[in-house]
Amino acid sequence: MRYGMAFKGISLMHKLAGASKFNFRNFYTSVSLLKDYYSILGVSKSASQSEIKKAYYQLAKKYHPDVNKNDKSAAQKFQEVSEAYEVLGDENKRSQYDKFGSASTQNNFGGGQSQGFEFHSNINPEELFRRIFRDSEFVFNEWSSGDKGFAESIFGSDATKEIPINLTFEQAARGVNKEISVNMVTNCPHCQGSRAEPGTDKSTCPSCRGTGTENMNTGPFLLRSVCRRCHGTGTIIRNPCRECEGKGRIVGRKRVNVSIPAGVEDGQVLRMSVGNDGLRNNEIFLQIRVEKSRHFRREGADIHSDITVSLSQAALGGKMRVQGIYENMLITIPAGSCSDDRIRLPGKGISRINGYGYGDHYIHIHIQAPKKLTDLQRALLLAYAETENNVTGSVEGVTSTDKHGKRAIDTTPGFILSRIRLAIQDPNEPQEESKSQEIDSDTVVKSSSKDCV
Repeated sequence: MRYGMAFKGISLMHKLAGASKFNFRNFYTSVSLLKDYYSILGVSKSASQSEIKKAYYQLAKKYHPDVNKNDKSAAQKFQEVSEAYEVLGDENKRSQYDKFGSASTQNNFGGGQSQGFEFHSNINPEELFRRIFRDSEFVFNEWSSGDKGFAESIFGSDATKEIPINLTFEQAARGVNKEISVNMVTNCPHCQGSRAEPGTDKSTCPSCRGTGTENMNTGPFLLRSVCRRCHGTGTIIRNPCRECEGKGRIVGRKRVNVSIPAGVEDGQVLRMSVGNDGLRNNEIFLQIRVEKSRHFRREGADIHSDITVSLSQAALGGKMRVQGIYENMLITIPAGSCSDDRIRLPGKGISRINGYGYGDHYIHIHIQAPKKLTDLQRALLLAYAETENNVTGSVEGVTSTDKHGKRAIDTTPGFILSRIRLAIQDPNEPQEESKSQEIDSDTVVKSSSKDCV
């Protein structure tokens, strides 16, 4: 008897709500009508507030009336998930709900149980959703029937999303400003975004009286939704703009300057904002393509380059001006340098795009042996070869060895000088008698047909 009266009371409340045309919902949930809110949201009883909010958000998107305009059951589902979140999303209400349990745990209550979880709500489900996410434009625009909200033009049907940018190695290393042409959604130049043909007026929507929303009956409750006549704008346009088809926005072509930061790499994608049309930012993705350099090689923020030095520079050391990323530099070549030795120039590399500071510049040394020698150069090299005692093998033109196969160096005073003079002496001049010790014929320097050993 007691439960029958409860049902009659609830039925009476529903009739009163429908008769008074309240624009809010008024729930009364007794122990006999408890719903399993956790099951409605698809979360466990130990779910965190973040998990509950995420579940509600996904279900609210799925069942939102703007997405399911022809499905009345979706409106009821939206109402249920909103009710579930309003309880579970509030720690106090959730605690009370958990204390008395859900319908699944209260099916077999005894006559002594006269108390249960009671929930009253005066919040419209749509208002609850807006209050949580604060993004009414997202609701009205992103969940609409698929209309992009702007008109096509001779430039295309959508804004530019991706665009390739070709850079030289130096531009990528130093950074550069580039002017590019992109499609952007902008206000219609004909109607200036008003959506109406110039010289005509808009009128207030008679269905929603300018509010942009309408109330929908979902049984005993009222649900606020986007006005189906004015599509949420609150106005009716009798003469829509011919250029943008009454949408107020259109795809246009603009030249914009984009700043490419120093240190970008080949294949990198940059996300950039290139303007604001009043409703949303126009963002594009720049696909970076970097040309290879004939002079530099790159490894992260470090760069590598090569220099060629002479025999005398490698042996004696010296200085050389080299090309850098930002400027030419005078470097010191250490004495005794070998091929493939590296000279490190700290901080002379590329700016670290995802960090601080600069990389290093590594200069690789390569020794260039002369391919042709003058008589004087040959004589000097042969004279130098006469003094070497750490040569493996032999040197062309120098054949003096001892019985053990090692170089036999003639240390007689004036011997080396006489060899140089002999090599560069003019054949028309009378030859001087050598004061050096006579040597065997097989040790005499003979002319070689080869230019470089």
